[in-house]
Amino acid sequence: MGIVRSCGRGAYGKMDEKLIANFAMRTVRGCMDVNILLTSMRMPSHPRNGRLKTERKKNMKKIATLMLAASAAMAGSAFAQSAPPYAPLTTDIQANKPYSAYVQDSRGVIARDPFGLCWRTGYWTPADAVPGCDAPLCVPPEKLENGKCVAPPPPVEATPPAPAPTPAPAPVPTSEKVSYSADAFFDFDKAVLKPEGKSALDELTSKLGDMNLEVIIAVGHTDSIGTDAYNQKLSIRRAEAVKAYLQGKGVDSNRIYTEGKGEGQPVADNKSSDGRAKNRRVEIEVVGTRSRQQ
Repeated sequence: MGIVRSCGRGAYGKMDEKLIANFAMRTVRGCMDVNILLTSMRMPSHPRNGRLKTERKKNMKKIATLMLAASAAMAGSAFAQSAPPYAPLTTDIQANKPYSAYVQDSRGVIARDPFGLCWRTGYWTPADAVPGCDAPLCVPPEKLENGKCVAPPPPVEATPPAPAPTPAPAPVPTSEKVSYSADAFFDFDKAVLKPEGKSALDELTSKLGDMNLEVIIAVGHTDSIGTDAYNQKLSIRRAEAVKAYLQGKGVDSNRIYTEGKGEGQPVADNKSSDGRAKNRRVEIEVVGTRSRQQ
């Protein structure tokens, strides 16, 4: 703002004085100059001097009014934030591009007053708030939301996958071979099961419940008394008697095989009664798979 005085000769040969009040203010939209011109003349005594003095006083009032208007315009075009600053004075705050509602220099840095407050333009709104001026500076990972620094929610811990079900144990192949005394199963020279023989077979079938049965092989044996042909037939009949009983207990007949060996595979000496008793026998072999024990 400046005042310029200009002098020249007036109509009465006296020095005229022109008082020019010049105001200049800068806004973000450019420069605006306010020039107020007042011409006052130092006149000699004249009948009209009283009227001229009155006009001069009116012009002075106009100057005062225009100065107040210019000051109000400057105050409306740029004003500082009223909230405390969020960034230190040593920190340059860059204005938004391409448009900003803050006063800025040629570098695009927002102008600040000695207290660190940012200068806003007259068309600033809260939506134009810049972090560091009218909004807080958020430290990552915080983010600015609704004028506040908000920390992101804690990461959700991934639920560990459910453990894989324990695979079923692989079946274990099994083969069980049991030898029964023929004297316990049959009377002498007979192929009809005795109660003792049936009881032994009942115990055997009770063990088949947890087995994936493949085959049961029943083999009959005799001692050396009698002819080979007779003993062969007798061993087969006794094996068939065992099969018939097992089939009656629910075992599939297609899984039961019978065989007669006669006196051809002794396990003891047939010269003694004890040896012959051991040779008179029925061997039963069970083949299948069982689940592995946990």
